[in-house]
Amino acid sequence: MPLANDALKVPAAPLRKSWQHRPLAIALLLLAGLAALLARDDLRMVGLFVLGAALGVTLYHAAFGFTGAYRRLITERDTRGVQAQLVMLGAATLLFAPVLAVGSVFGREVVGALAPVGWQVAAGAFLFGIGMQLGNGCGSGTLFTLGGGSTRMLATLAAFVAGSFWASLDMGWWQALPSWPSISLGATFGWPLAVALQIAFLLLLWLGLKRWGKPALKNTAGAGSWRILLTGPWPLLAGALALAGLNFITLVLAGHPWTITWAFTLWGAKLAMLLGWSPASSAFWQGDFQQAALQGGILDDITSVMDIGLLVGALCAASLAGRFAPQLRIPLRSLIAAVLGGLLMGYGARIAFGCNIGAFFSGVASTSLHGWLWIAATLPGNWIGVRLRPWFRMPN
Repeated sequence: MPLANDALKVPAAPLRKSWQHRPLAIALLLLAGLAALLARDDLRMVGLFVLGAALGVTLYHAAFGFTGAYRRLITERDTRGVQAQLVMLGAATLLFAPVLAVGSVFGREVVGALAPVGWQVAAGAFLFGIGMQLGNGCGSGTLFTLGGGSTRMLATLAAFVAGSFWASLDMGWWQALPSWPSISLGATFGWPLAVALQIAFLLLLWLGLKRWGKPALKNTAGAGSWRILLTGPWPLLAGALALAGLNFITLVLAGHPWTITWAFTLWGAKLAMLLGWSPASSAFWQGDFQQAALQGGILDDITSVMDIGLLVGALCAASLAGRFAPQLRIPLRSLIAAVLGGLLMGYGARIAFGCNIGAFFSGVASTSLHGWLWIAATLPGNWIGVRLRPWFRMPN
């Protein structure tokens, strides 16, 4: 299956020949069963679960990967993937701003993805960038490629969970490093000016990448057929706009933007508790939010529910595309890279207050300065990760 934007090169398959009925049936049963289970307690959770599934379908059918986009930027000067990310950020900024400026929607309080700006964000994002290239995924990429049938991502996800929990135990040390409070451009300059400045900056980056990048073949993925809505591949730009819209719906339903990696930290802590670990030994886990999450079930946690939905949605999309084909044999060096990459991503995401979704996408869309610091530190990490890939016999 494509890891990132490879759908640009894959022609749309005929509808009847592309369906894989068994994995599709499993995906639909999981969707229906989990939705029914969630509906017993909170209908809003059903909406968030379905929203997660829609994100999984979008990520898979648009092959919207961050890791591959950065790798092609570095090795081939192919800027299409990063330019699509800039479009996504601009659209999300325009959607987020009116709601965040008011602070509520339909009577529900909403908050942006804000975090302090400091050394821990830079360090975490840098580690995450290296891990992206070794793990061959990111926060969203790990989930949608796993759901799409990549068995290697099981190792990446397991290490991601372990690294994220490990970092939670070290948070006190990282938070003692120099930092500034969270900085929202909207709150600092006023929302109209902040949005205008951010959109102008995104446009300048887009134009700069277009000028610097090498000419690429025109993207004609799925052109001229309604069937691509089910089987894919979707044009990259369509994926970018869909993700911006779905993140906005997340903001409205959840009260905060889309996040992914908090769930991994929570899963790690719950597993550690089963093995005898005591939350009382960690200052991080004494917070009210963390305590409530530990005492509740996995299906009580918004991020966990959306992550599970994303996995199921990607399974559904891969089945409709006829590309669900798990491979059980994984070369040893590739497996080692998956584990190292997952550990680095998990640790980095926790100390950086998020991954490519929670910190970068949602942070920038919220006009949080930490989102911009995140991407500035992640790109050098990706450069190092790209240079390390050949040692693990992973092609660039």
